[in-house]
Amino acid sequence: MIVSWNTTNQCNMYCDHCYRDAGAKANEELNTEEGKALLDEIKKAGFKIMIFSGGEPFMRPDIFELVEHSKKLGLITVFGTNGTFITPEVAQRLKALGVDGVGISLDSLDKEKHDKLRQLEGAWEGAVQGMKNCREAGVPFQIHTTLMDWNWNEAEAITDFAIELGAKAHHFFFLVPTGRAKNIEEESLRAEQYEDILTRIMKKQQEVDIELKPTCAPQFMRIAKQMGMNLRFGRGCLAGTSYCIIGPKGKVQPCAYMDMEVGNVRETPFSEIWADSEVFKNLRTMEYKGGCGSCGFKKLCGGCRARAAFYNEGDYMAEEPWCLYQGRKGF
Repeated sequence: MIVSWNTTNQCNMYCDHCYRDAGAKANEELNTEEGKALLDEIKKAGFKIMIFSGGEPFMRPDIFELVEHSKKLGLITVFGTNGTFITPEVAQRLKALGVDGVGISLDSLDKEKHDKLRQLEGAWEGAVQGMKNCREAGVPFQIHTTLMDWNWNEAEAITDFAIELGAKAHHFFFLVPTGRAKNIEEESLRAEQYEDILTRIMKKQQEVDIELKPTCAPQFMRIAKQMGMNLRFGRGCLAGTSYCIIGPKGKVQPCAYMDMEVGNVRETPFSEIWADSEVFKNLRTMEYKGGCGSCGFKKLCGGCRARAAFYNEGDYMAEEPWCLYQGRKGF
């Protein structure tokens, strides 16, 4: 079970595709004591993996104190970051605290393209230097790439670059139009492209030793099964079943890309929200509509619930729009 906490809305970048619409620090973000209490609740609810993200988590002054508390609770503690704040000193501190992994975003091998998406000159150099600093300190790191119509042909090359740098994994994120990403919806891939790139990624996985994992494209589980591959993952879409996200001010959502509040940790303990939310309970039924409901792979895949909601007027149980299969189409 995995939970992500957007520890702050503050960020040194203004990325075109940011689901959080990050930039300025939000008013009334959870304070240190509230953050520690939240971590206690996350442990109580049975979660195992704690992701500190943002905005940019390293812009939060108490981040190392929160990480220390997470580790004391026995949580597998990892980061999602743009990497630019990971100096050699920060990397050494992460190592000393026992941080289990750091995910650093890199969206192109072309520095100008990456920097343009991130709206910050030098973003590419900062990310790569952050990776190198992790490597030198002995902190495991992986690369995160958001795939869109202008960089999807780079996927395998970025994997090769990840291997060259010493990354433990390369995770691919598929654009969901939420937050600022609504403004670039036309850059998202469509069904035929999904089938193509996911097949390519799975073929690449057969050739390399590091882990390759698509996110927000749960049909990769069906494709891997059809290719005779046995991956370690139990399911494609985890929203509300074994994953959720908490915003800077305590808002709980099924996933980062489903902009619906199912509770707030300032009003209700997180463990109770996780157990009792009607949205979570509904997602756990897997009673999907359309092709997803009739698909033989629905338990393995689940369809992207966030994308279903966006393209179906908020109906998160609707059919995933960018799948060729769905038990009936295209095969």
